[in-house]
Amino acid sequence: MAHDESFADVMAQLRAGDGGAAALVFNRFANRLVALARSRLGAPLRQKVDPEDVLQSVFRSFFVRQADGQVQADSWDSLWAMLVVITVRKCGRRATYFRAARRDLRREVPVDGAEEASGVAREPADDEPTPDEAAMLTETVEGLMNSLVGRQREILALTLQGLNAAEIGVQLACTERTVYRVLERVKEWLQEMRDEDA
Repeated sequence: MAHDESFADVMAQLRAGDGGAAALVFNRFANRLVALARSRLGAPLRQKVDPEDVLQSVFRSFFVRQADGQVQADSWDSLWAMLVVITVRKCGRRATYFRAARRDLRREVPVDGAEEASGVAREPADDEPTPDEAAMLTETVEGLMNSLVGRQREILALTLQGLNAAEIGVQLACTERTVYRVLERVKEWLQEMRDEDA
């Protein structure tokens, strides 16, 4: 598959089940998403959760929803933003899981040589989302993307790529205040969603 194919063509090929299109999307974003997951999980949590497992879960969710026509992305940047949101949410869920009362990894005390003495390596628990959780996550991501238009989506995409307000302002020819206003709107929207879920 040529790397210069348009975004719309690649999305259409994905819906048709083209493995080459899936590989192109995976290869385009995989390294950056693994780095993002690694940074979001932190060293203690990475002992329980492998960032590459998070990556696999992110793409599994994305490809299932995309095949069903549930993905609302109109460019590579908006797709990147969506994958970042999914990755951050999955990392957050894993962190919440391993900070629950009985599993709280902050309470674990390392025992020197205990693992080597027993000869048994510990495996992280399987924390895949249920179908209901996956559907809820997809709705959240779609709702966020649909609530933003034009420059707002670009601001969120660039923020998720690690640019600060000044850099985004220069790149999009807008003020830092505009950037902060958009990010505040995103934050309020996510808080409203969290409150509704509670």
